[in-house]
Amino acid sequence: MTGEEKPWSAAGQWVGREWAEVRRSVRSARDVAGPERDTLVQSLKAAGAAIAAWAVSGWWFQAPMALLAPWTAIAMVGSTVYQSVRTGTQQFAIIALGTLWASGAMALTRDRTMTAMLLTLPFMMLLGNYRRFGSQGIYGATTALFVITAGVSSTSTVGHRLLETLIGAAIGLLVNAFVLPPVHLRSVRDRLGRLARETADLLDAMAGGLREENGLEGSEGRHLRAARLTVSLQGVSDARHWATEGARWNPGGRLRRTGPKPPPYAEDMRWGRVCTRVLAITRTLGGIGDDPEIAQPSPDFFHQLSDVLGRTARICALEAELLTPSAPNTLRDDREAASREAWAGLDSLTDTFHRLEGTAAAVGGELLLETRQLVTELDST
Repeated sequence: MTGEEKPWSAAGQWVGREWAEVRRSVRSARDVAGPERDTLVQSLKAAGAAIAAWAVSGWWFQAPMALLAPWTAIAMVGSTVYQSVRTGTQQFAIIALGTLWASGAMALTRDRTMTAMLLTLPFMMLLGNYRRFGSQGIYGATTALFVITAGVSSTSTVGHRLLETLIGAAIGLLVNAFVLPPVHLRSVRDRLGRLARETADLLDAMAGGLREENGLEGSEGRHLRAARLTVSLQGVSDARHWATEGARWNPGGRLRRTGPKPPPYAEDMRWGRVCTRVLAITRTLGGIGDDPEIAQPSPDFFHQLSDVLGRTARICALEAELLTPSAPNTLRDDREAASREAWAGLDSLTDTFHRLEGTAAAVGGELLLETRQLVTELDST
């Protein structure tokens, strides 16, 4: 393959991966109630709010600057109803300030565009960074640009711009609050299920590696995977925040189905402790391979540790399935059976640990302690 062909090949592979991801997202939005479908619904709601705002301000009222209404409506369809109200207040305030300041600058400069920009944009950009305006601060400067470039600064025109902004904000808020209002009750359950599956996959990989002759070789990579579990754990925390905020000022509980309630907050804390134990085990296994002066535990110890980790992986996989709304009750019996097997494996691992000596016993004791605490956390449901 020539040097010119390689970039095209890499680009083709990237396009293929992106296309596959797009197809996966489309199928998920069509077949499964989840984040992809929520994104689709919110996108269509924002588009519908913009069209309705244009119909009212541009088609019905024949407003001179009807663009402000759909532009504001799109920004109002937020992830939660509370966010829409907060965003609408911030946006209307900054847009009103931008309109009034720019109109005053145009009147003062007698509609000289360049001079009005010099008087307006530096101040509006600084004001837009005021934290009370949040992410809406940029709209003050952009609205001022619209006003200045339109070239008219009469009192009636300023009033029209404020009215158009208010129309867009009201329509966006009403659409978000009363058309399939987002309640975000599935997000916590979905994120916890993803975290449980990722933990199960990692524990299963650790168990499989320890069964091999050179089972410690991949410990560094598995330690990095364990560290990345914190990203999924943060995703659970973010979902919990959205679920809490989504319930504020939201008529969704009365206008549409709410689905099962999210798991209790204690589950977030428990899975945080599980991730900490998994990270500690991978760190210890990685340290054994890095220091040649530390004696390794016996192969029997590693084989039995592999069995215990495999059973904990089974527990995590079952917990992920139990988080789905349609999970059969038999899964709870399977989970209890897997938990009993994990404790039985720990008893055998403890017997083998008692036969270790020297630094091998120290390392084995640390692994035994962390593994026991891992099983304890998984069993504390």
